[in-house]
Amino acid sequence: MGHVFQVGAGSGGMPVLDMLCRDSRITQVTLIEPDLLKPHNVERHPFGWSAVGQPKAQTAEAWLKERRPDLQVRLFVCDLLDRDMQPEIEQAAQGCDLGICAADNEFAKFHFDGLMRRQQKPWTLGEVLSGGIGGFVHWFRPGGPCYGCVASHLQRAVQVDKSPPPDYSQPGGPIQETTIPAAMAAIHAIAALHALISLELLDNPAGYDPGFTSLLWTLKKVPDVFDDAFRPYRFRIPRSADCLICRTAGPNYRAATPEELDVALDQALARLGRD
Repeated sequence: MGHVFQVGAGSGGMPVLDMLCRDSRITQVTLIEPDLLKPHNVERHPFGWSAVGQPKAQTAEAWLKERRPDLQVRLFVCDLLDRDMQPEIEQAAQGCDLGICAADNEFAKFHFDGLMRRQQKPWTLGEVLSGGIGGFVHWFRPGGPCYGCVASHLQRAVQVDKSPPPDYSQPGGPIQETTIPAAMAAIHAIAALHALISLELLDNPAGYDPGFTSLLWTLKKVPDVFDDAFRPYRFRIPRSADCLICRTAGPNYRAATPEELDVALDQALARLGRD
């Protein structure tokens, strides 16, 4: 049966995990989550005030076990990028069937992408846009485009940062302000799509093809950004032949050096507006 390896149990990650684990096809979960639940989290998080100050990972385990006593849960109460934990994280990822990324920063997304590609595992990523105006769900399989390919393509293909703050930028655009909170309803709407796509990919990892690599679902009509609310946009994104992270072999193929990969990652993060 299914073993899910997930990073993130925040306001977006926890509902995805909850929906997935209510499905009997999921029998094992490995969860990475370093944070404590804070007072400002409660408004948009399934956990209540009694959990404030407690590790999200342990509270998530209790939540899941209350609903699925048979579920096997393994926790990593650490940052995904914790260097000391990388051997154990790699080993845990090796045994999973599907990766779920609910991290909210680009460094973690790129790192998770590398982790899943090294272990040849399919994975999904959900992203709620600032202010809850919509969100993305991306899915990845071994041999397909990496997160860098997807983020770079979306930067060129979709522009939503046309108005002054509040900044409704999406992945791939310059990010000046990303602290406008989304309502819990918007978060759960994207989380439900994330869970559905994840379950479909788990069922058929080799043959899954919904007609897109990335799905953008608008939730609000925003002038100069989205013309309509509740409208899907499907993007079929190819693997970039020039991508230093995931480029394929060819007549002139040369494996990228660690220094080149570092430069490629720095450039990708710079395109996403990160220092």
